Amino acid sequence: MGGFKPKIVGLLCRWCTYQAADTAGTSRMKYPPNLIPVRVQCSGRIDPTFVIKAFESGADGVFIGGCHPGDCHYEDGNYNTMRRIPILKRLLGQFGIEEDRLRLEWISAAEPNKFVKTVTEFTERIYELGPLEWEKVKL
Repeated sequence: MGGFKPKIVGLLCRWCTYQAADTAGTSRMKYPPNLIPVRVQCSGRIDPTFVIKAFESGADGVFIGGCHPGDCHYEDGNYNTMRRIPILKRLLGQFGIEEDRLRLEWISAAEPNKFVKTVTEFTERIYELGPLEWEKVKL
């Protein structure tokens, strides 16, 4: 595992978490380079199959970032996400994927420090878990 470099797919709300990531980048804040950001209109638009596809395509972790509850530009999109994630984590567990490989966090555009801290913590956790051995996943 000495050469393991986690691949993390970040599904980021364009209005909040993606903007926090952009601000962190333009402010030259330091955080691990493992996250591959994917901008989505709203965290509520993230279909659970996107998460499965990310793992199937080689991700060791999936990070979902959205607007704080009550601040969604689409009114209740993040509430839909809030309801889906616990179910998705249980489903992943049944397939043999540790639920810690999926993380949901509410990060506003004004919170680049929180983005950096959260991505750093999540990357460290994925390092601890090691690579996802997709061939052993029981789909």
